[in-house]
Amino acid sequence: MSSKLNVVFAGTPDFAATSLQALINSHHSVIACYLQPDRPAGRGRKLTPSPVKQLALEHDIPVHQPVIFKQPDALETLQALNADIMVVVAYGLLLPQTVLDAPRLGCINVHASLLPRWRGAAPIQRAIAAGDKETGITIMQMDAGLDTGDSLSMTATPIAARETGGQLHDRLAEIGAQALLQTLVAIRDGAAQRTPQDHAGATYAHKLNKEEAQLNWAQSALQLNDQNRAFNPWPVAQTQLDEQRIRIWQAEPLAKSTEQPPGTIITAHKDGLDVATGDGVIRIKELQLSSSKRL
Repeated sequence: MSSKLNVVFAGTPDFAATSLQALINSHHSVIACYLQPDRPAGRGRKLTPSPVKQLALEHDIPVHQPVIFKQPDALETLQALNADIMVVVAYGLLLPQTVLDAPRLGCINVHASLLPRWRGAAPIQRAIAAGDKETGITIMQMDAGLDTGDSLSMTATPIAARETGGQLHDRLAEIGAQALLQTLVAIRDGAAQRTPQDHAGATYAHKLNKEEAQLNWAQSALQLNDQNRAFNPWPVAQTQLDEQRIRIWQAEPLAKSTEQPPGTIITAHKDGLDVATGDGVIRIKELQLSSSKRL
């Protein structure tokens, strides 16, 4: 078997672009990229190419953007590529079995959690918000379910006490890219071992939404701190004060208690605002008023 694999890549956001760049830099050949249709972005709501599309076009890689894969012409186009393998990273579309069977070696996925924990759209943020102490990357042989396929490799990493969703996202993107290259070697050499997931231990990482960024001060300081970290840089933890929305970018739980009602500002000083919670005190260190800069 040739040491070079002909790879079809499917992915859309920054997280996926890191893996695509690693493939481009490797000795493998990326023969096509699949990504979701361009979406409106920015204040002008102009159609904007995704990070994966920009990278693919820079390297003259053919781009395909089917709305769904169930259309016969989309499947025929993929089959005609005669790919060895398809690498899927944060693509955002469920692939039918006909697509999974198209490449000679099937489809593998780079997923940002230690499966079966945190299947779904937002595993990085959900791990932080739940107070998990570690997470990682799973390279999975895909099946028709949602992140239910056999594991090919797992790479664990601790979640730092002050690590934000954005920081962990960037770290896992790099870890995932390296794990992908190592797994491709094992697949090429016939040395990859498949380990079925324990479906009984599965948890689901729902997609983030703006509504859940509203902090509930009746929760503990530790819970609020985890949410604050998880929702940075999006959708950003927030609260209301005198009918004004306040975004909270940085906070930390304090080793002290209070009898004040949750949500009460206990003290304000040069190090921040100390706020009572349902259990303990949290210090707001960086906030942003509506239409203002961070303070």
